[in-house]
Amino acid sequence: MSEDAGPTASFEAPSAARLGALVDPAVRDIAWLLFSPDLLRAQPPRGVLATPFESPDEAAAAMDWLEGQDADPAELHDHIAAARVTRLGRYAECLLAWFLKQGPAARLIAANVPLRRAGVTLGECDFLVETRAGRRLHWELAVKCFLHAGNGRGELADYVGPNLQDRFDLKRAHLLDHQLPLSAREEFASLGHRGPWEPQMFVKGWLFYRNGVAERDPVEIDPAHGRGWWSTRADWPEFSGRHADAWMLLPRLEWLAPRVRDAHRAASFVTADALAQQLAGQTGPTMVAAFVEQGDGVWIERSRGFIVPDGWPERAQAFAREAARPS
Repeated sequence: MSEDAGPTASFEAPSAARLGALVDPAVRDIAWLLFSPDLLRAQPPRGVLATPFESPDEAAAAMDWLEGQDADPAELHDHIAAARVTRLGRYAECLLAWFLKQGPAARLIAANVPLRRAGVTLGECDFLVETRAGRRLHWELAVKCFLHAGNGRGELADYVGPNLQDRFDLKRAHLLDHQLPLSAREEFASLGHRGPWEPQMFVKGWLFYRNGVAERDPVEIDPAHGRGWWSTRADWPEFSGRHADAWMLLPRLEWLAPRVRDAHRAASFVTADALAQQLAGQTGPTMVAAFVEQGDGVWIERSRGFIVPDGWPERAQAFAREAARPS
């Protein structure tokens, strides 16, 4: 699918050729959820990584299933349309639920299970699944895009959401301290889902670095994670000249797997200069992708990143530094 797509847990991922041959965007996104590297390393003892497969045979069967879905994706498309998703996280949940309902590995017991006490919602368990070997797992799914804004520092707090409303350190803490323990709470036991449940975190996404320059990542981050770049509008002319001549805005629901465009959709590509003009009125960061022609009218994503307003880096660094301020 891309050079960033690697194995999940200890199982070897399908070949890049097989993953890259998937055509349907939603099927490619499911494959990315299953086989792309995690954003975080395991965070013991609470932060155990989710593994979609219990054996190499299950992983191989999942790839066969994906190819079958790719050949006839109509039911998958109906499932997505019925969900009416508009947010990236909900879209990812919709895709993973489809795999758990229809795929050849773990099966879905329940999704989005709310916990309440005296009418107050305490939280929601994303997925309760049962493996073929009978293990009962509680998965918390997160799909995140963070931009490194630390100016040389390497701490989780230096990875911020494009709209400066989220930080990687805050998300990790919420996962470990609040979401993963939900299935061990007394309120959960009263819901009737027979346990015990093993909580696991399913954290996927991309991290973006200024002008694509690699940083010293914190120890919590999986070194194989998906990487992109970010550039200010002032830096854009010089930076874009080193990448490609074919560019496209990426809508939010296309932020998962690397994209592929056929000859028909390639007609909407623009030059770097034209892209800059399109973004002149934007007040926040915008994700874009560079494409190269693979042959036979097929264009593949070469890289992706955010173009940010010139004042954004200073605001992002201030947001990151809030982590170091005394409460």
